[in-house]
Amino acid sequence: MILNSIKIFNFKNIEDFEEDFSPNLNCLTGDNGVGKTNLLDAIHYLSFSKSYFNTLDLKNIRHGEEFFAIHGKYTNNNTTDSISCIQRENQKKQLSLNDKIYKKFSDHIGKYPLIMISPYDNDLINMGSDIRRKYADVVISQFNAEYLANLIAYNKIVQQRNNLLKQLENFSSSDYSLIELLNEQLLPKGKFIYDERKKFFIELAPVFQKYYDIISSPHEKVRLNYISQLDKEDFVNLLNNNFEKDKILKFTTVGTHKDDIAFFINDFSVKNYASQGQQKSFTIAMKFAQFDYIQEHTGKKPILLLDDIFDKLDDSRVANIIKLVSGDKFGQVFITDTNSERVSNLLKETGKEGKLFIMKQPATSHE
Repeated sequence: MILNSIKIFNFKNIEDFEEDFSPNLNCLTGDNGVGKTNLLDAIHYLSFSKSYFNTLDLKNIRHGEEFFAIHGKYTNNNTTDSISCIQRENQKKQLSLNDKIYKKFSDHIGKYPLIMISPYDNDLINMGSDIRRKYADVVISQFNAEYLANLIAYNKIVQQRNNLLKQLENFSSSDYSLIELLNEQLLPKGKFIYDERKKFFIELAPVFQKYYDIISSPHEKVRLNYISQLDKEDFVNLLNNNFEKDKILKFTTVGTHKDDIAFFINDFSVKNYASQGQQKSFTIAMKFAQFDYIQEHTGKKPILLLDDIFDKLDDSRVANIIKLVSGDKFGQVFITDTNSERVSNLLKETGKEGKLFIMKQPATSHE
């Protein structure tokens, strides 16, 4: 699967951008603020119908404009596909494949798998559990449509349950019946999500260790611990035993929406004890493992977006990553870097066809 070309209008700081891409390595260089990261985010939109960085679509419309539009042409299984994502002010976002508008964006997820590696990935380590759950959900949803459907339905039911808990001061028998009905709907979906996440982390572990060994050190043992309330107690009992607490706090306090992942290097917490270089190597290895996992389950090589990944890494780690991405393991790769000499050398070292884009402000052309 290859992104052959893209057209972008009024997206963030990009006014008008059109380019053809190499099926192999695409290196984007230029000063900070010229739109390199925004170009990668536009590519992300074409796979996921949303930004990697900003959940509010309207905030991604270029200042002073009334819409943004992103159009991409792909080669997929010897066919050519066109994907468009358009957001207008005060209108619903439109995502279309070959001019057919999707009714549900979730129907598009997994058709054009993609992995983004960004400096913001350190949030996986340092921020809340919702970021870490999202990591697992994004990976699994790209090859398991049933998982995505269960996840969407589960979250809607939790929201309905929370709304009911907030609205009612004194529960009547009919209210209890409605809670029981929502519990019955939650149970199979929550159990399915739990089982799929657990299987995912078990299968990911050896691949993750392999990539960490390549990037950083074969002498450090890395570990991802999936933590769920369902590990110790049946979901039915969890809901029943915590209902009084839910009534007081007015939200659902137990379930797979409370799952978390703990990160370790040599049995020490990555958040508390790892260096910046170790933390970055950890998250990059997770994303490379994600690539292998998706390819194994879909038969497709995801597009790989590497945004400013060399920052805070020593020369040895940088060299290992460059050697890795320039090999035959990966398919189409996009790399941003302010160091034009480094990306130029990367293109030369691959010995394969590639393209270098020197971006300037505003992001409307290349040299």
